[in-house]
Amino acid sequence: MDILKVENLCKTYGKGEAKVDALKNVSFSLKKGEFAAVVGESGSGKSTLLNCIGALDNPTSGIILVDGQNLFSMKEEERTIFRRRNIGFIFQSFQLVPELNVEQNIIFPLLLDYRKPDPAAVKEILELLGLTERRRHLPSQLSGGQQQRVAIGRALITKPKLILADEPTGNLDSKNSQDVIDLLTKASRQYQQTILMITHNKNLTTSVDRVFRVSDGILTDLGGAVNEALS
Repeated sequence: MDILKVENLCKTYGKGEAKVDALKNVSFSLKKGEFAAVVGESGSGKSTLLNCIGALDNPTSGIILVDGQNLFSMKEEERTIFRRRNIGFIFQSFQLVPELNVEQNIIFPLLLDYRKPDPAAVKEILELLGLTERRRHLPSQLSGGQQQRVAIGRALITKPKLILADEPTGNLDSKNSQDVIDLLTKASRQYQQTILMITHNKNLTTSVDRVFRVSDGILTDLGGAVNEALS
């Protein structure tokens, strides 16, 4: 089934001569377990797309369905709760809580939702991320690559319908970047996790299922033939 369905999504900023069409009738869908990447130049509209899908920004028009639920037909409080329970975010700048250790940062979204963490699930994610030995470390005691792994764990722990990754390797070197992509791929396969990732690095799209390109607010589905489509 479609976990994400976007129909005729438009986002416009400003009016008159200052009007900018950031997204122009964007339509696509992702099925359960698909790992898709969105590529595009800076200012092409890809971050706007992610922010609208994550309900961090309101579209001008169009429909966004996550697991069949229309995000923008909900009241704001209802949408906030739905987003917290069904959409995981991985940011370029990690966004970890500095006073919390690795394990506490991972389970933080559950605590925000007044849910009790499952020790077995936490243990499994720590093992998947290779962070078992560092579960008591603070973010300041971790490398950039390790901090991003914690951010991935935090996105996975709620078992969201959809994970949105905004330039998750933007602050990492090439080896750590590939490690992060490998982890996301593994999460997609192992947990049937649906992932939509923004990246400007076309070299990181070789292991994803589908690639989309955004240019001047228009989205094109390049399919799975990544290397040919981007050459």
